Amino acid sequence: MKAIVVDRPGPPEVLQIRDIPTPAARDGWVLVRVKAFGLNRSEMFTRQGHSGPAVKFPRVLGIECVGMVEDAADSGLKPGQTVAAVMGGMGRDFDGGYAQYALLPAGQVMPVETRLPWQELAALPEAYLTAWGCLVEAMQLEAGQRILVRGGSSSVGMAAIALGKDLGLAVAATTRAAAKAEVLRKAGADEVIIDDGRISAAVKRLFHEGVDGVVELVGTVTLLDSLRCAAPRGFVCYAGMLGNEWVLERFEPMPAIPSTVRLTTYTTHMVTAANSTEPVQRIVRAVEQGRLRSHLHRVFRFGEIAEAHRYMEENRATGKLVVTVD
Repeated sequence: MKAIVVDRPGPPEVLQIRDIPTPAARDGWVLVRVKAFGLNRSEMFTRQGHSGPAVKFPRVLGIECVGMVEDAADSGLKPGQTVAAVMGGMGRDFDGGYAQYALLPAGQVMPVETRLPWQELAALPEAYLTAWGCLVEAMQLEAGQRILVRGGSSSVGMAAIALGKDLGLAVAATTRAAAKAEVLRKAGADEVIIDDGRISAAVKRLFHEGVDGVVELVGTVTLLDSLRCAAPRGFVCYAGMLGNEWVLERFEPMPAIPSTVRLTTYTTHMVTAANSTEPVQRIVRAVEQGRLRSHLHRVFRFGEIAEAHRYMEENRATGKLVVTVD
């Protein structure tokens, strides 16, 4: 089979297409014929060498994919069945979705019933499951409440905007680029704030006392300001690192967190077939019905993987980048 292999960390050109043996299914693992996969910044960080000793090279990257079951082994799935898979060590602990076939733990492979084309289906799993995890699982927000999506033009940000509106929330979103503001409004944002790193005063002018929940996708560079955007008893859910900063120096939670504000986190490491198949199916149905959008920004071919990573690295997308596999 053909796979995109990284032998060593480096620029996009280290992503090399080569022929490698097709893995064989075994108990507890499912062989999936990959039809498309979404791109994620965590894959860019791994490619750049920022994942540390946890990732061994050579490695086939890819923390998500969609496709068809090729060999179900003992999983209970059926050959030819449409599936999505996300995280669980994909592309880090073992080879992931950047290939014609991926051997994946059965506990990460989710059956999906859909009529969506592959590229649109591939835009959904990681982005919408992260948004779902933030809004529903971590912050337990309800209709009528108010949220701020910080980093709104990212794929997760746009999913959070759309999902928030579908849940009946009032949604404000941020972007550093004024040119992207209209895209966020079309995605469903009621208010758009141009983010200079200090927006808490602007948020409280729009929403008295602040918002009930903040989806923090920029990361440590804006976290302290996001805590000041939350209303009393509100949440801040840390779920991304668009700011490319991993560590918040000398973070002292007691003075940093306003009284009664709650700081939490959500990552797709929480995602398994057992707890995420039903949300994925709900999201897919909502896209088919037109209630949600895939926010598919651009589709690349398998042989364009280096160009796709460069596009991601340059922050040119407003929404999801997807690669199709022939």
